[in-house]
Amino acid sequence: MSNTESVLDHHLEMFGEQDLEGVMEDYDDDSVVVTNMGTFGGIEEIEGLFENLFAEFSSGDSSITMDEQLTEGDFGYIVWHGETPESVYEFATDTFYIPEDVIEFQTFAGKISPKE
Repeated sequence: MSNTESVLDHHLEMFGEQDLEGVMEDYDDDSVVVTNMGTFGGIEEIEGLFENLFAEFSSGDSSITMDEQLTEGDFGYIVWHGETPESVYEFATDTFYIPEDVIEFQTFAGKISPKE
């Protein structure tokens, strides 16, 4: 298993368990996450992003389904869809740049619709 696969697998496992401390092990002060909701840089801002995501996905009625996961060199890529009591994530994708033992750069984009 490559380093990229190992870090990505850990990240997805910790996210699934809603383990904030575990997720944050995958980032450092130089990490950046770019989303359609804004750009988050460094541990403090990225931790705030995940606190909000965990709050949204904490309901027992929430789900995430992984549609695709692959790695190539220092890059990881996932496609997923999910649902929370408030929103439907019709299509979502994340790209990760993992040159060492941490996620240095991550992007997220998704089609998110509020439930009516």
